[in-house]
Amino acid sequence: MKYILMFCISCMFDKTSIYRKSLGSVLTTVLYQDMDWDQFDMNPKVIAAVKKANIKSVKEILNLSGADLQRLTKLSSMDVQCLLKTVSGTLRKSCVLTALQLYQDKDHCTSQHQKLSLGCSVLDSLLRGGIPVVGITELAGESSAGKTQISLQLCLSVQYPYEYGGLESGAVYICTEDVFPNKRLQQLIDQQHTFRADVPFDVIQKIKFGNSVFIEHAADLDTFYNCIAKRITLLLSRGMVRLVVIDSMAALFRCEFGAKDSVMKARYLQTFGAKLHNLSSRFRTPILCINQVTDAVDETDVAQSNFGLLDKNISPALGLTWSNQLLMRLMACRITQSEQSPGGALQHTGSVLRTLSVVFAPHLPQSFCCYAVNLEGVKGVKVKTPL
Repeated sequence: MKYILMFCISCMFDKTSIYRKSLGSVLTTVLYQDMDWDQFDMNPKVIAAVKKANIKSVKEILNLSGADLQRLTKLSSMDVQCLLKTVSGTLRKSCVLTALQLYQDKDHCTSQHQKLSLGCSVLDSLLRGGIPVVGITELAGESSAGKTQISLQLCLSVQYPYEYGGLESGAVYICTEDVFPNKRLQQLIDQQHTFRADVPFDVIQKIKFGNSVFIEHAADLDTFYNCIAKRITLLLSRGMVRLVVIDSMAALFRCEFGAKDSVMKARYLQTFGAKLHNLSSRFRTPILCINQVTDAVDETDVAQSNFGLLDKNISPALGLTWSNQLLMRLMACRITQSEQSPGGALQHTGSVLRTLSVVFAPHLPQSFCCYAVNLEGVKGVKVKTPL
């Protein structure tokens, strides 16, 4: 019995040392790597002084006293304190969470179950509360399927208080091909008091929706990467946004690569996916990527892309490499009243009917619901199916 107890204690110490080594390696990487000071949320005067002093790493700053930093950078005492506080915060953000912290999940910011509502009870029911806060969600579909409408609605929903399904922050909308639909956004803003009848009128009145939607344009790969690596990171670090919408991913790759450039294309997709995952997990921010669809060459392509959920011979663009970067894939389809849905013939009168389908997600089964786009926004529709 004594030997068993000694063995268990030694195992515990081994695991603790492994944890300390892994944490130490993370901190060492941050300490010694050359930093891009422009990424830090600091006064430009402080950043310029640090660069002029030829300080390249966090370790160099932390090894110097406040007086030495003042003498070296010619900054005031207050600016030096701000610099030290910002740099120290970088190390804290790099620390990992223990399994016990994840299990207890006392901090709502680390919750694996927090969702961003779509502002509609029918759509939220399909997604069990909305889109996950951490991870990349793709919304694919044909033209006029309603992808942009859902994206704009999320840009407004994210600004609501937590108790109404929002994240109490703004959104950044990255356009890669078309002009941002300002008029449609303003229409949705004007109809919020009608669309969100579940929210008190005085709460809606206090939200300045138009002031918290930031618009970026990126027409090529380099511009797009600089956008997410610098400007989007800065907005997230300042807490100004908690939703990133990319409309669309496929447009960036449409003309850049030929059939022989598949390896290079895959590397770009992996790089973008890793960067977006990093932003999402670091700032607890949902990433919504709009994607187009292409005609499937054979049944194998369809099966790999939509897992046999959809009857149409279409598949989301960018292939399997991009699919592996996603947490959840949704498919929007525009249908007519005479068409068959996955659940049978639909009976619905009114505006054009569309379906939103869950293609894959780790926490959801394959399912679908119907919705319509009207002046107020995107609303789920409870349709009748014949017995």
